[in-house]
Amino acid sequence: MINSRINLKVDEFLSNAKKWQEEMEKLRTIILDCGLTEELKWRKPCYTFQESNIVIIQDFKEYCALMFFKGVLLKDTKAILTKPGENSQTQRQIRFTNVRDIDEMEPILKDYIYEAIEVEKAGLDVNVKKSTELIIPDELQHKFAEIPALKTAFEALTPGRKRAYILYFSQAKQSKTRESRVEKYMQQILDGKGLND
Repeated sequence: MINSRINLKVDEFLSNAKKWQEEMEKLRTIILDCGLTEELKWRKPCYTFQESNIVIIQDFKEYCALMFFKGVLLKDTKAILTKPGENSQTQRQIRFTNVRDIDEMEPILKDYIYEAIEVEKAGLDVNVKKSTELIIPDELQHKFAEIPALKTAFEALTPGRKRAYILYFSQAKQSKTRESRVEKYMQQILDGKGLND
């Protein structure tokens, strides 16, 4: 029997996955068992409840992850949620490197997913701290002046992606290093991708 909630774009994404395919398939099965709707958003399998994002499956070099959009509101009784990045305010992840761990955690994962659905049903929101205005490094400003299409592409990125690039470029102490970082990621910005895409 075909699951009516299965999205063919996600099938295609998973069949083309170069890494973590088995792990992501297992996570998908668990999530669909919880009654969520499957979509492909941000080029990742994303699961919604009444059109609100609940969880997304992410694939990285070192691990794959189940990320809860409002993870900070979950009780996390098993202390398994981690911040995806130092500047993450609302999202929380559970990271995996093998299917066995996912199998063992299936009941816990379902509990967390059901709790995330309840958070959404209750209409709970996270009070996000307004981020301080980020200063675009001079090296990136110079590239914007040289290549207007780069500035246009950068401005079209999501706020989180812009922030990640600015933080990464700005962390370099030397101008030469900042320049090389900008050079390295120019094509990725032009392609509309984030730092870790």
